[in-house]
Amino acid sequence: MNTLTTNDAKRNFGERLLNAQRKPIKISQNNKDAVLVMSNKDYEELKTKKVDYIKHCFENAKRDLAQGNVVDGKDFLDTL
Repeated sequence: MNTLTTNDAKRNFGERLLNAQRKPIKISQNNKDAVLVMSNKDYEELKTKKVDYIKHCFENAKRDLAQGNVVDGKDFLDTL
């Protein structure tokens, strides 16, 4: 993944947007990662995967609850 400073990103911004359509670009500010520029298609795919993962976790939790596979919250925290 290409990383640019904010000043580099400002120069030839249109070209940077075209590059981000092919692969994400990190933009750093004061030597720290600030933002990630990616295509809308990549963002939508990432968002869909996140939703699918949350649904998967929720279904597993419902199944565990129905089967009685639960842990007392206090006991769990005490073991940490």
